[in-house]
Amino acid sequence: MNDIIDQIQQGLWEGNAQLVKEKTEHAISCGINPKNIIQQGLLPMMKSIGQKFREGEIFIPDVLMSSRAMHACLYALRPSLTISNQVTKGVIVFGTVAGDLHDIGKNMVAMMLEGEGYTVIDLGIDVPTTEFISAVEIHKPDVLAMSALLTTTMIELREVVTMLKQKGLRDQVKIMIGGGPVTSEFARAIEADAYASDSFGAIEVVKDLITGKEDFFTIA
Repeated sequence: MNDIIDQIQQGLWEGNAQLVKEKTEHAISCGINPKNIIQQGLLPMMKSIGQKFREGEIFIPDVLMSSRAMHACLYALRPSLTISNQVTKGVIVFGTVAGDLHDIGKNMVAMMLEGEGYTVIDLGIDVPTTEFISAVEIHKPDVLAMSALLTTTMIELREVVTMLKQKGLRDQVKIMIGGGPVTSEFARAIEADAYASDSFGAIEVVKDLITGKEDFFTIA
């Protein structure tokens, strides 16, 4: 298994989408759990790539190529992660806040939530506050999930919470936030309901928010 995971990671590093897709399909055919491919292959490498970008060792074109390769992996994994379920576990509205164009983590979490049986309304990236508000009004989700990958866009998370209060919608939806610079302390400060530090944690947080369970992730 390690050899295939290593090859997937090498393809991600090189930005070779075709190689990543082929190796991912091979891994699935060999019986490797899709979640292991994500946890042991995708997450560590994409985290490393993000770190090297922040440190100036690689540049935007490199990140974009790796992102394209990651999406090829997710595309190959989707059939294995998606379950057939006529009854949804809950509705999640998801998006990256205004001014932020990052979608790697968001797309991964959205796909995994779909695989767990949730209905995901993906608003995409660079989502203005008003669009989040409209989505809550229209879709009436159980959870509003938002990500911010830049310290300069974290303020947008607060703006959404504030406007939900102004519109009288805050008590109608649970709010989960996440992203590289986001912390549980920040989540408490803006009065979000929960913070997730990674993709797998986000799945557990959503489950706990919808079932009403109070634990470490849920912020009172």
